[in-house]
Amino acid sequence: MITKISITDDHVLVLQGIKSMLCNTKEIKIIATYKNAQETLDGLSKQLPDVLLLDINLPDINGIDLSKKLLKIYPELKIIALTNFEDISYVKRMLKIGVSGYLLKNTDKIELLQALKKVLSGELYLQKDIKERLINQKERPRTNNGLNIKLTRREHDVLVAISEELTTQQISEKLFISPKTVETHRMNIMSKLGAKNSVGIIKIAIDRELI
Repeated sequence: MITKISITDDHVLVLQGIKSMLCNTKEIKIIATYKNAQETLDGLSKQLPDVLLLDINLPDINGIDLSKKLLKIYPELKIIALTNFEDISYVKRMLKIGVSGYLLKNTDKIELLQALKKVLSGELYLQKDIKERLINQKERPRTNNGLNIKLTRREHDVLVAISEELTTQQISEKLFISPKTVETHRMNIMSKLGAKNSVGIIKIAIDRELI
């Protein structure tokens, strides 16, 4: 099955570099490249890709606002931010909007293909460095936003393990609890966060600064 990719970046060298990186991958077809947000909006209305690789820093509309518009029009579209912005605040804002992945432009072909495979299967992909910074970020004072989520210590341990993409068995072995107990904690976390799956758990946890 061929995966259709579009790329939005205002740097021609970046567009050429990504095209060159993926050109020999048979299961991927780059159907369009765009240099700004308006070109992207116009182009996607005519030809919708499976995945859009999107830079945040665009000359007309920033990638965050563009992502919000696109996902409102095309909720099934998978967007992977491919950017130089390492600031965690950008990551959180993009994840809150609903993008499927976040990569820095120093990524290589292997990781890019891993990210594409993961988001197409409905999962969230974060580059390792970005994920570690999110997990290790010190908790800051925050205002009560009307959703007071209280996790037990063990639930928080399981939440962190989920964000590290560990399987139920791996979490069981890491925390020395049974797989059944892991699943019980997972269900409790989903209930408290109002999430439907593991991707939702991670997105809501990041938004609420629980990890």
